[in-house]
Amino acid sequence: MSHDPSAGPQITRRWTTLPVTEQNYSVEVGGATLTFRTGKLAQQAGGSVIVQLGETVVMASATASKNPREGIDFFPLSVEVEEKLYAAGRIPGSFFRREGRPSEVAILNARLIDRPLRPLFPKSFRNEVQIVATALSSDGQNYIDIPALNAASAALMISDIPFPEPVAAVRIGLKDGQFLVNPTAAQLEDSQMDLRVAGTRAAILMVECGAKQVDEDTMIRAIQHAHQAIQPIIDLQHRLREVAGKEKRSFPQAESYPELETQVRAFIGDRIDQALGGGGDKAGRQAALDALSEAWAGQFLPEPSTGILPYPQGAIKGAFDKLLKERVRRRILDAGLRPDGRSGGDIRPLFTEVSLLPRTHGSGFFQRGETQVMTLTTLGTLGDEQKLDTLRPEQAKRFMHHYNFPPFSVGETGRIGSPSRREIGHGALAETAIKAVIPAEDSFPYAIRLVSEVFGSNGSSSMASVCASTLSLMDAGVPILAPVAGIAMGLVTDEASGQYRVLTDIQGMEDALGDMDFKVAGTISGITALQMDIKLGGLSEAILRESLAQAREARLQLLDHMATTLSEPRPELSSFAPRIITVKVDPEYIGKLIGPGGKTVRAIQEKTGVKVDIQDDGTVHI
Repeated sequence: MSHDPSAGPQITRRWTTLPVTEQNYSVEVGGATLTFRTGKLAQQAGGSVIVQLGETVVMASATASKNPREGIDFFPLSVEVEEKLYAAGRIPGSFFRREGRPSEVAILNARLIDRPLRPLFPKSFRNEVQIVATALSSDGQNYIDIPALNAASAALMISDIPFPEPVAAVRIGLKDGQFLVNPTAAQLEDSQMDLRVAGTRAAILMVECGAKQVDEDTMIRAIQHAHQAIQPIIDLQHRLREVAGKEKRSFPQAESYPELETQVRAFIGDRIDQALGGGGDKAGRQAALDALSEAWAGQFLPEPSTGILPYPQGAIKGAFDKLLKERVRRRILDAGLRPDGRSGGDIRPLFTEVSLLPRTHGSGFFQRGETQVMTLTTLGTLGDEQKLDTLRPEQAKRFMHHYNFPPFSVGETGRIGSPSRREIGHGALAETAIKAVIPAEDSFPYAIRLVSEVFGSNGSSSMASVCASTLSLMDAGVPILAPVAGIAMGLVTDEASGQYRVLTDIQGMEDALGDMDFKVAGTISGITALQMDIKLGGLSEAILRESLAQAREARLQLLDHMATTLSEPRPELSSFAPRIITVKVDPEYIGKLIGPGGKTVRAIQEKTGVKVDIQDDGTVHI
């Protein structure tokens, strides 16, 4: 057929269809389908996997730098979670109408991903690794955190990054005595717990839980149920690795100097034991250990001709640190001697106080050993609640807990400003612990803000914040359902002999050199929050039960001590707190009360000085 000139110039096709191959695997978990896809998006990343649960879709990429970072003695892993509000069909509420800095929810989800993955990387791997989890679609019912963690592990598995084995995660709810696997937001509304568990084939690596005073036995059964539920997800990641995985890259192994270990033992002798057994406070013990470390390092002088040390400085310091870790652990295992002289189940000395400040609505002070926290309570109207602009279905929250950890609390200097990710995480854990006992809005129509100021820290300031917050709330006259206290548990094990000791109220050195950080908060009746990270290949049921039993005993002791200062909420609110009167009007008259453009209610507020909050059901808070 001839070309018609009036139709314009003839175009010769010069493109071809790009073949795209996508691997697609699904597994049934808790009655819902979890789908993994790879091969289509982010093809230049080290590894990229999309995970879908319901209509919530998250893509995670894992990419490593080509070369290791020089001069560092840690693994440079960063995890970012991007909440794209287009995923829920929303335009951001900020002035710029685009996503800005990560929300607290995104930061908490990034920490949730980081915690179980970080311990599995090779100890001497120093290449920068970045994991980016991007929410592409959100159905408002399936949260993005569990798909994101599974996608991150799968992306690492198919990448060239030396990551050894899959990590999988599920959420567990509890309703009518039955465990729910990956419950929706609607199901969680009347669930007794919101438990998130991540682990490998053989071991639990991370636990995060908020609960409504759940007993220890139920919590153990829930964790075990979660570990069984993740097994099919681990199987799927192995299949994905077989069909889509890249060859794992090689990396420089850390050079070992066994002769240094022999030399440091001969040089130090029993002086570490003497430093640890000297009693005193954290600063005194640390000064004695620093002096030993400096004396050991001072033996090694640079070669006169080259100015180079006979061994790398990191190896010299590492030999001392390894001996210190060994001696601390052996003293605990063999003799039950902790660095500050306590036995395994002992809590450090306690001090509590309330009503410390004249104009705050409530204040509580809690000190355990060298850890000091003061929490201040502020009460406001429901109009002061925090508006949320995230992918979670909640649009606002009336109870807020904020946590500040200034550098002077550990005797250091540092940056003061916006909260770090650690501060956000610790604040959220304490908020979860207290949230379970906050009175319902219809009986106490106030917005509540707690601020925990850490003035000193040597072990679990987050759990000290829980105790200080309980005292502060009761001092403010908030009718909480029950007092809450929290404690951090630790663990030291010897894999060869099977020895272990569970430690109550761990301090900084025991956290750094031990095998577990297990924070448990709750009331007399049961657990309200739990967070566990372990460095072991597995945690037996016996150790888990012993840890929770010991934590409960400690919690009851803390609650007893707190009751000697303030045993129940004060009968009246602070004279500086707002007083709220609640009335009901017929919902048909809400429009008249508000007036055109809010004119009527504004006039009432301007003339009287009160603040009026009007609910859709006709409830009016004055």
